[in-house]
Amino acid sequence: MKTATFKLAAIALLMSAGTVLAGPGGAGHGHGDETAYGKPGDPKKPARPVQVVMTEKDGKMSFIPDRIEVRRGEQVKFSLRNNGELDHELVLATLEENLKHAVEMQKNPDMEHDDPNAKRLAPKKTGEIVWAFTKAGEFDFSCLIPGHREAGMTGKIIVK
Repeated sequence: MKTATFKLAAIALLMSAGTVLAGPGGAGHGHGDETAYGKPGDPKKPARPVQVVMTEKDGKMSFIPDRIEVRRGEQVKFSLRNNGELDHELVLATLEENLKHAVEMQKNPDMEHDDPNAKRLAPKKTGEIVWAFTKAGEFDFSCLIPGHREAGMTGKIIVK
């Protein structure tokens, strides 16, 4: 009986871990899906390089740059560098989606993202996101680790 109970507990734990490891969820977060802010890029196709540095200093956290302009239809390769002393992430979405996801991150601060529109980096590490901006509009990128967005770690992408 104890073995069966243990196995059921292990299965429940693994299932809940799968939920925590999943990305922001909701429409538009599957791999290859088109969203309101575009779709995952094709790393084999040309992309405009844009470097984004993540940092914290004097109690403020930031992305440099925190405003990026893109042409509709353009593919961008974001080269991310965490120059800070803390983990940071960049999550690209609509402002509404990022604010909603930030609430989920408050409940699960160690949530890992496995989505083409998000990348979490340890201090002094680098990463990249390749994204195709297929629709015009203003979109958000934020660090959704609890407290980071509130400390200023947010930016805007304007697609014309």
